Amino acid sequence: MDLRTAATLIQAPLSETLPQISAALAEAIPHRAIAELSNCSFAPFKFRGEVPGPAVTITDLAALRSHVPAQGTWQGRALLGGAEVPVVVLISVVTEPRAMLVLLRDDDTPVPAEVLAPAGALWDVVTAHMEGLRNEAVPATLAVSRAAAAARAVAISDLGDVHGAALASLLGVLRDRDVEDSVARSRAVDLAVTALVELRARADLDRAQVEERAGDAFERLAESLRRVLRGREVRLDLGLPGAEEGADRIVPSEITSTAAAVVRSSVHAMLDDQGGVSRVHIGWKVVGAVLRATVRDDGPGTLSCGSLDRRRVPERLGPLGGRVEVDAVPGWGATVTIEVPLGPPETPREDPLTVLGARELEVLGQVARGRRNRDIAGDLHISESTVKFHVAKILEKLGVGSRGEAAALAHEWGAAAR
Repeated sequence: MDLRTAATLIQAPLSETLPQISAALAEAIPHRAIAELSNCSFAPFKFRGEVPGPAVTITDLAALRSHVPAQGTWQGRALLGGAEVPVVVLISVVTEPRAMLVLLRDDDTPVPAEVLAPAGALWDVVTAHMEGLRNEAVPATLAVSRAAAAARAVAISDLGDVHGAALASLLGVLRDRDVEDSVARSRAVDLAVTALVELRARADLDRAQVEERAGDAFERLAESLRRVLRGREVRLDLGLPGAEEGADRIVPSEITSTAAAVVRSSVHAMLDDQGGVSRVHIGWKVVGAVLRATVRDDGPGTLSCGSLDRRRVPERLGPLGGRVEVDAVPGWGATVTIEVPLGPPETPREDPLTVLGARELEVLGQVARGRRNRDIAGDLHISESTVKFHVAKILEKLGVGSRGEAAALAHEWGAAAR
């Protein structure tokens, strides 16, 4: 296990990460199955391999947490899939909750410390990579996360309804006083109650993996911003959310991750693209069905939408139906307002720019940057009258009445950065 192995793992598609880790560790730590319990928002529990008994569940791994250390590695025997099996557990503290990798083995032969240490380091690298993808809210990953989370929520709800109804009926029959053999009835009741508790615990655990309190998310954001501003003479003011601002509201993790990533991008834009900023204020609250974040500075007030476009802010917000606004007043500073709906939009919006041709998109991008027709003509090597023709067609196709409205659409849908 070396740096080349780590590079291969983080370059692999997320769906291949677990089998790749298994292959990388197979020689050093022989195992017949591997399981993961992490903070991945669309698949917190993953399993690969075979066990002789019932399938290993997310509840099995969650119960294992109480037996393993806060960080590092652990080896011993654990109850997984209804059987006690020898395992090696790797714990990473890169994330919270702690990411856990479990290797199910065939024998109890102790694994030497010189083998466990690099295996744990490899798991730390992989976990840090996955956490980076989560925090940066990569649009493609985010779209998969939202779709998978919604599908899983529906599946869990249906499963809970079906099993809950079945077990409730079973309890009703077994509690009937006309049924003989009280001992058998008592044992059956205990089994049914246990099954109900486990089912509910699994649903609660899955929900905890993909949701968090808005206040907790803000604290994570604040800590990351302190690291960003460390060493720079910039004061960070935090508008800590209270109960009225929805600090206790439970919010999907892809929502908080996206909002936090956009806030960090906005701070970078304010500091790097303007200069002269000595104070940044961050606000964060849940308003109705929207998470709203504000970033305000005391800089020269020259921040533009283009600065956020270059950092892929509209692209990140797009899959969640979010939006961003920039209000910059020369001499008074700039304010960025981010709003992300807590649920998917009822009717997803289609990109209005698909009606434009390649040359029209080029012209629109120049218009969005505030360029005059003469300058656009020079850059694109066409006549000024041709530019006027393209602008007129753009306004007609987009159904807007001014260059400003067209520019706003360009910024919202990413054409300004093309």
